[in-house]
Amino acid sequence: MSIGQLARRTGVPARTIRFWSDAGLVPPAARSASGYRLYDAAAVARLDLVLALRELGLGLDVVRAIVSRATTVADVAAAHVAVLDGQIRTLRLRRAVLSTVAKRGNTIEEALLMHKLARLSAQERQQIIDDFVDSTFAGTTATEDAPAASIAHAMRQLPAELPDDPAPEQVDAWIELAELVADEEFRQRVRTMALAGRPAAVPPAPEPPAPVPPAIDYQAVTEHAGQARAQGIAPGSPDGQAVLHRIIGPDVTAGHRARLLSQLETFTDARVERYWQLLAIINGQPVPPSVVSVFDWLIAALRAS
Repeated sequence: MSIGQLARRTGVPARTIRFWSDAGLVPPAARSASGYRLYDAAAVARLDLVLALRELGLGLDVVRAIVSRATTVADVAAAHVAVLDGQIRTLRLRRAVLSTVAKRGNTIEEALLMHKLARLSAQERQQIIDDFVDSTFAGTTATEDAPAASIAHAMRQLPAELPDDPAPEQVDAWIELAELVADEEFRQRVRTMALAGRPAAVPPAPEPPAPVPPAIDYQAVTEHAGQARAQGIAPGSPDGQAVLHRIIGPDVTAGHRARLLSQLETFTDARVERYWQLLAIINGQPVPPSVVSVFDWLIAALRAS
């Protein structure tokens, strides 16, 4: 067959066959007396193979290696599956970022920052969190059973990578988390909590230890203080103080109340609560409900008492 006949038989343009022939992918079986290329039935089969491989997106060098038996189709297919997986993940991330930009109405600069953060590798994302935890908890986790140690460990828990098909809220959560841990005031707030939860290295002497304030019943706070807040009961009003007594009891001394107030003020923070919520979103876990406003009500009631 001439190159024109081969083109009509296979539907591949003659110029493409000529190019592939020059590249050694579909060599002619012979040449005519006038020097024109001639192809046989084997060339038809070889051309079909090259066409199929090219339609799969394989480069000429890869196709040449396959048709020359330097590599196998299976090996090449496996490598290209990995490449395609990466491309699909990138496209999904772009879609998620654009969905977030559309929802939030970001500026161009914010959109570029979001795209950059979303494309970080798992190791780079983990490094951001590790740097935050290491600097914030430095000197507070001398032993594994120290209170700050468990908090530091939990604050490191990120997924290995964003899901293959991340929801816009997951990309949004990661971006918000990265911005949060970069905030110096937030870092200092977390460190204050860590230091407050760390036992003293040497107990004070000779004074006897102060009485420990009564433990707060978490369920009682969310139930009674939450209901009072929802009903608009002022913390310092008689009704508000009656609710406070249902939570901690009317016989609790002023000293105990003062220490309890100090503890609540130290460990109640909306941004820290948001950190845990963002971490849950990124990890695909149930998001813990917000309770800071309820504890803020309790703090106001204690101040009023």
